[in-house]
Amino acid sequence: MFFYQMQKKFSGILINSKVFKDNDLLIKFLSDTDEVFSGIVYGGLSKNKKNIMQLGFFLNLDVTYIGNRPPSIKAELSKPYLSSIINDKYKLSCLLSVVSLINASVIEGQKINQIYKISKDFLEILINKKKWLNFFCIYLFDLLKYIGYELDYVNNNRLKYFDTDTLEFKENFSNYTIDFPHHLFVNNSNVTFDYNSLNNFFKIFEIIFIKNHLSNLNHKLPNQYILFKKNIISFLEKNEQDI
Repeated sequence: MFFYQMQKKFSGILINSKVFKDNDLLIKFLSDTDEVFSGIVYGGLSKNKKNIMQLGFFLNLDVTYIGNRPPSIKAELSKPYLSSIINDKYKLSCLLSVVSLINASVIEGQKINQIYKISKDFLEILINKKKWLNFFCIYLFDLLKYIGYELDYVNNNRLKYFDTDTLEFKENFSNYTIDFPHHLFVNNSNVTFDYNSLNNFFKIFEIIFIKNHLSNLNHKLPNQYILFKKNIISFLEKNEQDI
């Protein structure tokens, strides 16, 4: 019997993996074509392959399609490398949060223009900058924008409040409004964080993400995102140095 065979090459970010059977891994990655694909890494649990099959790692991937079989994937590490953040619990938690949100945001085979670029750009900031949390805030609202739920905080920067019921900016306070943390969205590292502002940021992001996206898919907020939020809020409550 003849099987059609095709091979493609991608660069990508590993966003999910699980044991397929025996010594193999089923992985999912966000590609540089702005799509999410999955396939099997045969022998993926062997020591050499397991070391690079880590969530958030950048990979060069050779994907082989044969008939109706699941694609077979061979991978090697690619820049940017993440070794500098592996022992930083806040950066590592943020990395896992980002890949879990990508995994929850993009359906396999769906193309979302620019999602790979904005994700790679933020992760390079996470790797290279000492102060990076405000860039995370910008990234999450960019993520909302590219999956179809833009919140135009730039053109509404004179409106102090955000209505959690109508999802609109408001000039006046009401029972449904909270202070919108405009100052967290400055595109530089000189941003001061406090518990209330960051808590409001997370609340607004979650309301929009759950109401418009996760509820349609019958999904919940990813555990890694929830853990990161807990870690970073706890960090601020302890009044430690800036992050």
